[in-house]
Amino acid sequence: MNFRGRHQPNPIAFQIAPMVDFLLVLLCYSIMSQIFTQWEAELDVKLPTASSAQIEQRLPGEIILNIMKNGATVVNGRTLSDSELASLLKRLVELFPGQPVLLRADKQTDYEHVIKVLDYCRQADIWNVSFATGLVEKKAGS
Repeated sequence: MNFRGRHQPNPIAFQIAPMVDFLLVLLCYSIMSQIFTQWEAELDVKLPTASSAQIEQRLPGEIILNIMKNGATVVNGRTLSDSELASLLKRLVELFPGQPVLLRADKQTDYEHVIKVLDYCRQADIWNVSFATGLVEKKAGS
């Protein structure tokens, strides 16, 4: 006696619904990160120029610290006090050791303000710091 019959199990197939969900999440993440990148670049910070400046690709997860003319530090569109900046950097290192940081200081910012932010980075044990510069505009005929 054969109690099993001729039942064949369903073959393993590619599931499209979870793949569509995953791609949708990736698309949303990409769009949001692009929007935040544009916001940071559109702040009213006039960068100093350098003749050897190049347009570099941003590092994944890089945080941008904008230092305004008056010494205020802006991160993600929010002006932070010194204590808020120090705690943000410490939390950042706890969550993501080796986190890259990009400093964008206005060309009229006093050196003192840049050193203050660098000191906060050092206190938080952030070692991967880079500085943003603008490209030198080439004049026609040069």
